Amino acid sequence: MKKLKETEKLLKVVNDLRTQCPWDRKQTHQSLAKYLLEEAYEAVDAIHSKNKNSLKEELGDVLLQVALHSEIASEKNVFDFEDVAKYISDKMIRRHPHIYAKEKVLDYKSHMKNWTALKQKEKPKRSLLEGTPKGLPALQLSQRYGEIASSVGFDWNNEKQAMTKVKEELKELQNAIAENSPISVEEELGDLLFALTSLARHCHIDAEASLRKSAAKFKLRLETIEKEKKAEGKALSDCTSQELEYAWMHAKKMLSKKSAKRKKSSK
Repeated sequence: MKKLKETEKLLKVVNDLRTQCPWDRKQTHQSLAKYLLEEAYEAVDAIHSKNKNSLKEELGDVLLQVALHSEIASEKNVFDFEDVAKYISDKMIRRHPHIYAKEKVLDYKSHMKNWTALKQKEKPKRSLLEGTPKGLPALQLSQRYGEIASSVGFDWNNEKQAMTKVKEELKELQNAIAENSPISVEEELGDLLFALTSLARHCHIDAEASLRKSAAKFKLRLETIEKEKKAEGKALSDCTSQELEYAWMHAKKMLSKKSAKRKKSSK
């Protein structure tokens, strides 16, 4: 294992920042919370971009936030970076008895069930879903709830049953729309989205990542239309719905060809 010279250097730099920089010195856990969230999202963006240098940079930014929070805590003799590292190492060892103890190697489903059981053993007073951050994006939160519930056997048996539930929720949403009941529409739409995260889980798909890809695809197509119309001296708001529909289908076809060409050349 490599000597952690750069880690020691980082901790020294963070200490310097806290003792010598006016801005860093005045920061608290509360004031830095938004930066931790921001850096985490930027790291996720880097993962999706598949840019290794960008990912390295963004993970460094996340690590800086961890080091800063640890340094602030150490100034009050609460804990330090070493305590944080020890805590997570010890927890991972406890949660992986098939690696660090004599239990047999588990498949994914058994591992998740065992993971939940070990969590409940460590914190018996905590409810099953407690501890899952409520601030997660809603799709991610819903899918995580489903994963945890599944680990104790509360789940559909397969993707066919999950799809049946999706169809059931879609029907209820259609009924709510037909009844012109805004409150019911909101509730049934939420139920449908939640059911879709269960379907995604059974299909081994990350619902959040899937929707982000679709949003990115929509953005690219709309920007393509926007550029084309701008070249014609028109704004999108000047176009008829028929013009926009035609332009959308053209952009979709053109971008699909480009994507297929890129995939072919990368093989």
